[in-house]
Amino acid sequence: MTTESDQVIERWLPQFRKGLLEFIILLKLQQGQSYGYEIASEIKRLTMIDVAEGTLYPLLNRLKRDGLVITEWQTAEVGTPRKYYQITELGYEVLTKMKFTWSNTHNSILQMVMQS
Repeated sequence: MTTESDQVIERWLPQFRKGLLEFIILLKLQQGQSYGYEIASEIKRLTMIDVAEGTLYPLLNRLKRDGLVITEWQTAEVGTPRKYYQITELGYEVLTKMKFTWSNTHNSILQMVMQS
């Protein structure tokens, strides 16, 4: 039986997760270049967020359009070519500011949680 509070959380949680994805993707790419499926798998492994292709690739395209990542097709000896994503200098700058904002926000929320 779904309660009213469960319904509210079900609406809120996807928006919360979508808001974090850009930050998480840039964090992943600061560790080195990666391709889409690998990025999605790592996000799921670390955060339990299951990122659909219909969410991931438009976001990666937006990051590219904004100059935060660049792409390169690489052909493996076996299999099909893969598009690899790599963070740019601008991406590192933006990520640094995101980390600062995340840290401040996290600490503020944590204080509120501890007081409640």
